Amino acid sequence: MRMGEIKKRAKSLGLTITPQMKKVELIKEIQRKEGNFDCFRTALDYCDQEACLWKKECLILPKSN
Repeated sequence: MRMGEIKKRAKSLGLTITPQMKKVELIKEIQRKEGNFDCFRTALDYCDQEACLWKKECLILPKSN
């Protein structure tokens, strides 16, 4: 999900967004607000949160330089 879409979702949940917030931090705020674990990008290879909106993107490892 792109940052603009994430910000829109956060705003719809009533979250305050600051310019310095990074994508991972904002997604974790959304997870907390929705009553879920704030675990985005903390799983290594497995996640049991089947209903999580972020699961597919969460398990993708960032490319190393």
